[in-house]
Amino acid sequence: MGFTERFDHVAIGVHEIDQGAVLFRDILGGEPVSGWDVPEEGFRFTQFRYPNRMKIELMEPLGESGFLQRFLERRGEGVHHLTFRVKDIESRLEYLRSHGIEPIHVVSQGRWKEAFIHPRQGHGVLIQLMEVP
Repeated sequence: MGFTERFDHVAIGVHEIDQGAVLFRDILGGEPVSGWDVPEEGFRFTQFRYPNRMKIELMEPLGESGFLQRFLERRGEGVHHLTFRVKDIESRLEYLRSHGIEPIHVVSQGRWKEAFIHPRQGHGVLIQLMEVP
């Protein structure tokens, strides 16, 4: 196995999930698989799965502040980040650092662990690494 276990999803920032769902669920046939509010970070999300196990995540801001609201104000709706599943995220973070990439927003909350590669080091794309059992 390489650095990643698999590509998990593309996250798209939208003003309203219900409007985005018309395309990604109703027209393109994505099956809703998960989603919930994350009030401490100021957003909610819904994920849609497609036949190849690929997922698209729609993210909507909760309120008028927070990282997602700022993203939408600066860039408008569009791709927010790419997510890769990894095993043993700590060793992956060390590997990144050994190659001059300093992960940001490293979080470990129980079984959920994640870290991001800043767009400056991700060729213009925010990249999320996540480890879930």
